[in-house]
Amino acid sequence: MKQVDVVVIGGGPAGLAAALESKRSGAETLLIERESRLGGILKQCIHDGFGLIRFGKKLSGPEYAEWFIEEFEKEKIEALILTFVTKITKEEDTFLLTAVNRKGVIAIETKTIVLATGCRERTAKQVFIHGTRPSGVFTAGTAQYLINILGQMPARRAVVLGSGDIGLIMARRLTLEGADVLGVYEAKSTPSGLTRNIHQCLYDFNIPLYLSKTVTRLFGEDRLTAVEICDVDENFKPLDVTSEVVACDTLILSVGLIPENELAEMLETEIDPLTKGPVCDESLMTSIAGVFSCGNALHVNDLVDYVSESGERAGKAAALHAKKQRPGGAPWKDESSGRLIRFNPGKDILYLVPQQFDLSALSAPIDPSDPTVPDKKTVMYFRSSRVLGESSLIISVNGTEVFRKQYPFLRPPEMERLEFDFSALGLNVDSQVTFIIEEDS
Repeated sequence: MKQVDVVVIGGGPAGLAAALESKRSGAETLLIERESRLGGILKQCIHDGFGLIRFGKKLSGPEYAEWFIEEFEKEKIEALILTFVTKITKEEDTFLLTAVNRKGVIAIETKTIVLATGCRERTAKQVFIHGTRPSGVFTAGTAQYLINILGQMPARRAVVLGSGDIGLIMARRLTLEGADVLGVYEAKSTPSGLTRNIHQCLYDFNIPLYLSKTVTRLFGEDRLTAVEICDVDENFKPLDVTSEVVACDTLILSVGLIPENELAEMLETEIDPLTKGPVCDESLMTSIAGVFSCGNALHVNDLVDYVSESGERAGKAAALHAKKQRPGGAPWKDESSGRLIRFNPGKDILYLVPQQFDLSALSAPIDPSDPTVPDKKTVMYFRSSRVLGESSLIISVNGTEVFRKQYPFLRPPEMERLEFDFSALGLNVDSQVTFIIEEDS
């Protein structure tokens, strides 16, 4: 049986960052990846725009991934590729993993686990599109893989359903390859992608964007020949009287991403119904002591820079937990369940990550040489539940406002990052910490 301190599951940007930080923190680390190469989804994202925050310049997805892969190889971290984790069981102080690859079944014992399994795309079946089942219906990620990795052109006349970022990027990519993109259709009344992608991918290429419209039916036998499109009301119910048939040979689906958390559910970790990822504390530890989550498995991120950031935090914390320590050097004791306070997402907050705070972290000494815990600040991510103009994020404790930050605008597709120091608030297990957004009048 192989024995290690930390197992990182997933070799994308979050997993690579977690494994690097774990190894550099002194833990014997093993990374498990189900594909044949490290890098995750970045391998097929040949457009630029990655790394603006971390590196201060535009990189393509493969370029961004390659920097982490080179660092990973320099650290001589062991990686098992083409390997699938099929079972995880928790023992008293360790976890037993069963993995399968071409060499057979592998048994692994580890003190801690980092779940960096990424996310998956919703399919046509999950958004209830009726009709036949012809070829020519692809998720945006599948279409991207066909063009960028396999060099195959999947469309001549395409309709894109959903204005998520990958859908916008694929609308542009198909246009550049000579396809006629008839339009991007979005059921919501506002776009779902980043503002910069709407401009760079649609407006710059004269691709029309239709809001409050959705695809309700497919036509065609062997190959898609047309789609039915309807307006939707405020409850997203299609209005049949508005239906129109649009001739096309391809439907590209960009209808949302779902964190991959089958392994987290196998361990019976608590899942946040808002993020669809595990509930975690400020160190990104889940409700199961010794299990950490990061990247898009925790919640769907807009920017890969933040995916890597959360991976580093989870990897560092996992390595320390294997030594029975907390970030900052304080000893870790299995008493945190009685020391956790839950954050309350209030008015106009779609979700918060982390969802809770371990008061034991407040007793950890400050280590100026440790970049992950320079001054006890907790890194938080949040989204607004609707489009807002000039607004303020307000944090209150037991009804008293303790923090306010103004934003020029807030949109659900654009995640916000916040650093906040909870150490000066005098929190205890009965404290009620609430986050709300108020639109400025």
